[in-house]
Amino acid sequence: MRFNVKRGGSEKIEHIEQLSNKLYEEYGWHTELYIDSKDLKELKPVLQSIPKFSIDHLGLSKEGLDDLYYWVDKGAKIKATGFGRINFDPIPTMKKIHQINPHALLFGTDLPSTRASVPFSEKDAQLVAENFSADDLELIMFKNAQAWYLRR
Repeated sequence: MRFNVKRGGSEKIEHIEQLSNKLYEEYGWHTELYIDSKDLKELKPVLQSIPKFSIDHLGLSKEGLDDLYYWVDKGAKIKATGFGRINFDPIPTMKKIHQINPHALLFGTDLPSTRASVPFSEKDAQLVAENFSADDLELIMFKNAQAWYLRR
């Protein structure tokens, strides 16, 4: 289940905890957050009560990366997608996330990238491939997502 905290959505932010927990308990669904990492601090009490969640687009902004790293250490998954949406170099951030928890990063294309200032291209995948070992790439590009989406 995805909450669009960045642009707003059909569900109110104060319902994240209740709805996330209900769907996790009944169906094993995790919560996906499209959120600017600079807004993570104010949601800390709510996020501490959600069993499984991911954060899209590496958290979008440099200003909240310390809070993003906090959640990585607590088991949150981070989608390495939408490099054209972020305001920082993705590689140092991905390396730090991978250092904290090698099972946290999930690479994706962000297609169709309709709102990204720079849409996905093969260069995004090449950039990641040039900066991580083969073993790390297997986790980032495949195994982490497989474990996240196929296990409860």
